[in-house]
Amino acid sequence: MIYTVTFNPSLDYIVSVDDFKLGLTNRTSSELMLPGGKGINVSIVLKNLGIQSTALGFMAGFTGKEIARRLEEEGVASDFIQIEEGISRINLKLKSIDGTEINGSGPEIPKDKVEKLMDRLNTMKEGDILFLAGSIPASMPDDIYSRIMKELKDKGVMIVVDATRDLLMNVLKYHPFLIKPNNHELGEMFQTTLTTEEEIIAHAKKLQERGARNVLVSMAKDGAILVTEDGEIYKKQPHNGTVVNSVGAGDSMVAGFLAGYLNTGSYERALELGTAAGSATAFQSWLASREDIVKLLDRPYSEYQI
Repeated sequence: MIYTVTFNPSLDYIVSVDDFKLGLTNRTSSELMLPGGKGINVSIVLKNLGIQSTALGFMAGFTGKEIARRLEEEGVASDFIQIEEGISRINLKLKSIDGTEINGSGPEIPKDKVEKLMDRLNTMKEGDILFLAGSIPASMPDDIYSRIMKELKDKGVMIVVDATRDLLMNVLKYHPFLIKPNNHELGEMFQTTLTTEEEIIAHAKKLQERGARNVLVSMAKDGAILVTEDGEIYKKQPHNGTVVNSVGAGDSMVAGFLAGYLNTGSYERALELGTAAGSATAFQSWLASREDIVKLLDRPYSEYQI
């Protein structure tokens, strides 16, 4: 079973405003309300590729109930822990103003609720997959990633981590199955700027030396590089298309990678499907559908066993 964790899920209210003016009443020209959060994105794209998962995390108030309802509409199972006070956050995204966002803070998460999540995760067993990503709410321990991975280290759980800098570096000793920095984040971890593929590969291998099994480096217009635990290196060029919305593209890449690996056992196929899923989402207004992804695949549909 695959579990995704979103500590601070949201309702994303995405609006366009023609000729926005500060200090005046503005009217929207388009509106869209969607469930948001990195783990949630992965669960939805996995479902679109025919793979079930369970979305975990915390929810509060009427917005939390709406997040769960919308996930149910998408066919995604959830098992959020209810917080009695506050509401799950609403994030306002102004599409027409150069990516301007106003993000809510979300509810305070009490210690006993954190322990309840830990108890839930401790039921995982060998062969299960856990996806951890995103920022940690201020009310939670800042070492929660490390704590979770330490608890699960002897259970045979495959853990995927999409985080940055210290948050990622601190969990490498627990040997995550997959980590997914982009090329800029990879450079920041070593306080340098990476300009060539050779430098990117060399620094990805440094993360492996510290414990990571597989390192997937996304490089935007330059595609992606995968350095595998068995010493193979694969590169995939990006797909051609018009970028509409890059939000969720990285999460879609992870979902596609997991689907490809679980279906075929091939890291090469996993990278191909992951790159197609990431690109397909970037070319849409929201997360890519199965059909959107299949259009971009390099090989016959049957070879991915989706």
